Amino acid sequence: MTTVRRLTITLDPDWRAALRRAGRKAQSDRYQGETLNFETPGAFFGRLTERRWALVTALQGQGPVAVRELARRVGRDVKRVHEDVRALVELGLVERDEAGGVVCPYGDVRIDMRIQGERKAA
Repeated sequence: MTTVRRLTITLDPDWRAALRRAGRKAQSDRYQGETLNFETPGAFFGRLTERRWALVTALQGQGPVAVRELARRVGRDVKRVHEDVRALVELGLVERDEAGGVVCPYGDVRIDMRIQGERKAA
């Protein structure tokens, strides 16, 4: 039986605590999923743009796809798609296969963020 890979994207300014939590999950005997943490909302939205999300969505459940074919599927310029794929590979949201195609290895991606403002003293 193949385990469906799961990714949880979190927002936590305390990256050390996020890393410790991920380390504890990794010690489990069974698969707990994977985590990608961003320290600020700006970092998240700066790296994971709407167009990059469209690529992830187009790749989910499709198996390996050539970058040129991916660009055709989303109706975008090949060069720009290639640049966005490179950024997504750096983040670990997509992976390259031996033939140079790209694949989203996650069957489930969850975004778990809480943005809370500071309260002013009365």
